[in-house]
Amino acid sequence: MRILLNLLWIICGGLLSALGWWITGLLWCITIIGIPVGLQCFKLASVSLNPFGKEVINRGGAGSLLLNILWIIFGGLGLAISNALLGLLLCVTIIGIPFGLQFFKIARVALTPFGAEVEREHVF
Repeated sequence: MRILLNLLWIICGGLLSALGWWITGLLWCITIIGIPVGLQCFKLASVSLNPFGKEVINRGGAGSLLLNILWIIFGGLGLAISNALLGLLLCVTIIGIPFGLQFFKIARVALTPFGAEVEREHVF
């Protein structure tokens, strides 16, 4: 089921979203100071490409908190709000609820990406 949902996700905009994150990550990685931000953009691209079957675990500390505050100021808030609004829009229909929930997951990571780790969900 996870594979089918990820394929539908890619067809319905997940590929474009991931491409945007990859391009943003490459632009950030041009400068030495922007490399940590670029790496977080690549993490968001991974979640944005196939979000079903992945969970985001926050293991941040004090350093991550400082970087997350700077991230929110320099664009993270807008990305999180746009993903949350897309999630709300998709949750209006019953068919769109699983996709809306994934947009909420991406919004959470877009708000505080530093210290967040993406892991595969284990199904027993």
